[in-house]
Parts: sequence; structure tokens; C-alpha cells
Amino acid sequence: MPAIRIYQLFDFLAAMLAWAIFFLFRKWQEGIAPSLSALSDLNFFYGIFIIPIAWLLFYALFDDYSDVYRMSRLATLSRTFFLTFFGVIFVFFSLVLDDVVQDYKTYYISFAVLFGLHFSLTVASRMVLLTRAHRRLQAGLVAFPTLLIGDGPRAADLHRELVSMKKKPGYRFVGYIGLTEGHAPFQQLPRLGSLADLSKIIAEQKIEDVLIAMEPEEHVKLTDTLDRLFDFGEKIHIKIIPDLYDNLLGNVRMSEVYGAVLLQIRQELMPKWERLVKRMMDVGVSLAVLLGLSWLYAYIMLRVRLGSPGPVFYRQERIGLNGKPFKLIKFRSMRTDAEEQGPQLSQDDDPRVTKFGATMRKYRLDELPNFWNVLVGDMSLVGPRPERQFFINQIVEKAPHYRHLLKVRPGITSWGQVKYGYASNLNEMLQRLRFDILYIENMSLVLDFKIMFYTVLVLVRGEGK
Repeated sequence: MPAIRIYQLFDFLAAMLAWAIFFLFRKWQEGIAPSLSALSDLNFFYGIFIIPIAWLLFYALFDDYSDVYRMSRLATLSRTFFLTFFGVIFVFFSLVLDDVVQDYKTYYISFAVLFGLHFSLTVASRMVLLTRAHRRLQAGLVAFPTLLIGDGPRAADLHRELVSMKKKPGYRFVGYIGLTEGHAPFQQLPRLGSLADLSKIIAEQKIEDVLIAMEPEEHVKLTDTLDRLFDFGEKIHIKIIPDLYDNLLGNVRMSEVYGAVLLQIRQELMPKWERLVKRMMDVGVSLAVLLGLSWLYAYIMLRVRLGSPGPVFYRQERIGLNGKPFKLIKFRSMRTDAEEQGPQLSQDDDPRVTKFGATMRKYRLDELPNFWNVLVGDMSLVGPRPERQFFINQIVEKAPHYRHLLKVRPGITSWGQVKYGYASNLNEMLQRLRFDILYIENMSLVLDFKIMFYTVLVLVRGEGK
């Protein structure tokens, strides 16, 4: 059985045992002496199966069920404490609070007992499993396929230090990528290629960890290296030597410090629970808008139909999450022959825009059908505006880091839209890109709410175009 499944099984058993003991405690509070007869209550059997399942679902949403060999015991201890606290609050108010009790002191005692039981049993089992995993890792029984980027003295020193450690760090070096022709600093480590071969090497060798150790004169290659690695998302764990930290400051987020040797670059854009809340907010707001403004949709459809010949809706292929194309839906605001000469960006006072289309675009009413794209998962309320492949190809030639925008769902509104507005040409698209990259580097629910607030101000003032 995989280690993570054993970890989940122990979570289930800990939740089951905690509830069983708590059930007997509640019976004792009611004056019923603990005995096997107290277990004849069907609620006992419902509880020891349904509640642990609920806990596993809760952990799957808000905890880390990835790889026990990469989990920090201290971080797990802290996370377990807070998740247990909030989880017990939910269980207490949904299942316990309606019990008949003599006074409120009974509630306080019950909450403390349930919290103490669940936390102690869960954290004890987790610490045992993580300690065992940590020891297996240090003994060299478990190791991750690792690629070293660099062929100078720093890379050689890093490799020598890691392989000579008595307590193994969990790296199984499969080779290195050379940055300078003719260098061969490793006697037993094969050269697998150059930076141009990076993506191919990672796929073929099933690389999980990449260690970057560049020389000072090679730092100009760092951005291109990270651009290529970030395409793999969270599948690849990237670590760098501390000397490179200054070059990355403000561009990436640092996570764990691995002794005095390596720093890990955290690629997770938002915590799991924030991603869940963001998606729930997308669905809730989209349903509210589609249903609550149905009268406005009907009015706009009528005006578009009467205003100019052609369909009411305009569907256009855009590029979304992970480069997947989808059909963006908008109310048609231009003539049907608007792009007979090929893809074009809209301009101020664009003659292709219909009379009612200009009004829609001023208040962004033409984008109301985008809420359907949000509901079905193609888009989000907040995120970089989706572009067509035609323009993406041009942008990437000048700004390769644009592809970072494809790591998130595109949005109806964005930081670039709020701070810069619509782009009428390629240079303006590159200027707006700075704000969208800034958004991705600082993604959070708080920032999303801020962007939505400013978007409402733009709509009220009629500053769209």
C-alpha cells in the first residue's frame, strides 16, 4: 500500500477512535455507565463510519495529502492543530450542540474533550508515520530522481556535499545539464544535455527534483531556466543554492530552507483551501448574475438583434488554463465582417463597433455572457484576460514569461484590466502583462476582492472601452 494511503488510513482510524471514546464520554455525562450495552445505539455505528469519512474529505480539501516523504513534521503539527480546531467546531455545532444538557459548562467540557481526543490521536499517528518516513529517507531507502543544472565549481561542490552526507537528503542524481561546452566536473554523473533539452530530459528521466547551481556569470540564464521549469507546475520541486536568492527576490516565493545548502522555490500560487473558496465563489456569483440579471440579458439580446444584422452572441476561441482552448461567449458589439482581414484588436472609436455595441463596451455589458464561461469552469471571476493564440504567439516572442499566465484560469476582470485597461496593440499588451504577472506572483482571495471592488468602480464610472 502506498505510504500516503497508510497515512490516510491512520487518519481515518484516529477519527474513528476519537469519536468512539467521545461517544462513551457523552453517555457518561448523561448518567449512563460506560459499557458494551451503550454501544447498541445505532448513532454510535453511524458516527464511527460517517464522521471519519467527513474528516478525510475535510483533510483532502484543506490539508496536505501529497507525499509523506516530503512533509515537514513541524508544519504538519501546526496544520493539524488548526484544522482540528475548526473541524471540531463544525462537528460540535452540527452534531453535539442540540443535545440536552444541564448547563453550558457541559458544552465547554465536551468541546475540550472532543478536540483533545481527535488532535492527540491524529497528531500522534501522523508523527509516528512521518518520523518513520524521515528515517527511511535519511537512510537512503527512499530517493527522488534528481537533475542538477550547472557544471561549474558551485555545482561540483553542491553535488559533493550532498552525496557525502551521512544522513541522506533524498536525492538520486540521474545526471546534470551543462551550461558551458567542454566542462566535465563530475566523474560518475553523466551530462544529459543543455538547457534547450531541459523539458525533454525531465520527461524522459521522470525527474522530480531539480537543483540549480549556477556560477555568477551564468545568472542571466536563470530566468529562462525557471520559465522552462515552471511549465511543469507542482510536479517538479525546484531548489537553488542560497547565492541565487538575490536574483530571485521579488520574482518567486521561497519556502523551506534545506539546511545551509538549498532553498526551495514554492510554485503553489494559492493554498488549496483558497483555490476551493475561489472556485465556490466563481460558481455562486455566476449563478446569481445569470439568474438575477436574466431580465438584463433579455433586454440586451433584443437591442443587439434590432441594432444590426447578425447573431446576438459572439463566440471566439481563446486560450485558457494550461493552454487549453475554449469558446469565449460575449454579446456581439461589432459588425459581422469586423475581422474579414484577420484578427485585430479593438481601438478607441473603432468604426467596426455598432452604436449599441459602444454603449455595451463602455459599461462592459458585452462581457455578461462570460459568466457562463465562469460557471462551466473555463474562466474565473478574477484572472488574466484570455487571449487568442494569434496574439499569444506574438507576445511570447518578446515576453516568454507570458506563458505563466496560462497556469491560472483566465478571468472576467484582472489586475491588468483595472490598472491598465484594454490593450489596443502589442506594446500595450506587453505593458498590461506586467500587472498580470504581478497578480500571479501575489494571488490571494484578498487581492481578488480588491480587484473586484475596483472593477465595480470602473463599471459605475463607465470607464470601460
